[in-house]
Amino acid sequence: MEDLDHPNSTTTTTTTTTTPLLPQRPPWHHNLLRPLRPKTAITGELGGAVGDLGTYIPIVLALTLINHLDLSTTLIFTSLYNITTGLLFNIPMPVQPMKSIAAVATAESSSHLTIPQISAAGICTAGVLLVLGATGLMSFFYKFIPLPVVRGVQLSQGLAFAFSAIKYIRYEQDFVSSKTNSSDPRSWFGLDGLVLALSALCFLILTTGSGDSVPQHSERGESTPENRSRRCLQRRLRTLSSIPGALLVFLFGLALCFLRDPSIIKDLRFGPSKIQLVKITWEDWKIGFLRAAIPQIPLSILNSVIAVCKLSADLFPDRELSATTVSVSVGAMNLVGCWFGAMPVCHGAGGLAGQYRFGGRSGLSVVFLGIGKLVLGLVFGNSFVRILSQFPIGILGVLLLFAGIELAMASRDMNTKEDSFVMLVCAAVSLTGSSAAMGFGCGIVLFLLLKLRRMECSSLGFWRSESKAPAADDENEV
Repeated sequence: MEDLDHPNSTTTTTTTTTTPLLPQRPPWHHNLLRPLRPKTAITGELGGAVGDLGTYIPIVLALTLINHLDLSTTLIFTSLYNITTGLLFNIPMPVQPMKSIAAVATAESSSHLTIPQISAAGICTAGVLLVLGATGLMSFFYKFIPLPVVRGVQLSQGLAFAFSAIKYIRYEQDFVSSKTNSSDPRSWFGLDGLVLALSALCFLILTTGSGDSVPQHSERGESTPENRSRRCLQRRLRTLSSIPGALLVFLFGLALCFLRDPSIIKDLRFGPSKIQLVKITWEDWKIGFLRAAIPQIPLSILNSVIAVCKLSADLFPDRELSATTVSVSVGAMNLVGCWFGAMPVCHGAGGLAGQYRFGGRSGLSVVFLGIGKLVLGLVFGNSFVRILSQFPIGILGVLLLFAGIELAMASRDMNTKEDSFVMLVCAAVSLTGSSAAMGFGCGIVLFLLLKLRRMECSSLGFWRSESKAPAADDENEV
């Protein structure tokens, strides 16, 4: 009894702990906010946020100036798309204009497409992708399309971006007429000269290198001259990679807009435009579908879904995208925004390559981009087009060049001569025919012919006489 009552007693007491019957689950917002956890430094995510603007700005500017696209509405809707896809996919998923629709809408012709016709084309394309995704047909196509053909489409798209980028850098551009005057080369000096563009190019090469991640080596080890030199090199590369080069170049271009035309400040009007429902007539549906949707649908299937999923598997093996999810995503975005006059958009492999190239490793980069677009759309509205019209085109060309090269380099995994042959023929036809669908069709036919050539002829019954040959030999031996 004394031992039990004594405070210093050595008697052990058993403590009981309660174990919950069910495992505790994380809060509902845990998975939703997972993309907001950066995979790399915040500066890298900020740099990746502007990785696809080399494609986005020229097309949006052309549609705004030529077809009178409501820039405020487009900025607001695409910002919501960016934020939503960044949270859902957890990769720097781009939101880019539908290029074929934009090309038809701004082409030199007697009658440009109107906003209702552009919206009709976007809705028709979105409807096809939504049906393909919801029925599982897109996943079926994704599984059975040969990889060399996909690589050929990626190579052609990447080189097409690079060619356009070189034109932006070398020659003056007129987005109002959507025409490049090759006889009017860009001047060397000035606020949009060759020297400025080449300086931006050199700066991005120094800060981002070839686009590879800097390996993390341990600082421990024997203090030899060789190890000290290696550690010094790694520290310098990490410091350079931490600089958001693309973001700094883009902000520098924005600052130059006000230097090139100081009257921009007087023309700015604050506040967004009124969002209105677009009235689409039967004639608009017919023109939009026949002229713009038909050439856009195969490009969206190949570059916005198939190529994006393949590229996501290359860049993010642990976060490979589903073809069904991406196809439904493109359809849902346009079935909402196009009814209000927003620009038809899709997910592009080039945009994903560009954002990855400049440091984007998670959904946080496109969330940053979406917040920036939302602020610009709500604060400046349609008057922001005055700023974009003065943006140095040479700098846009530099950003687009890196995106195109990164996308083209996805084809470097073709190790056999047969796969390389299919890929290069597909890319060549796509580039010279100005149609990814044409190159895709030629690539499929070529792939099947090569497989047919190597197929065992016995399975077709061509060499049934071979089974009788051993019997004849036996008779001769007897």
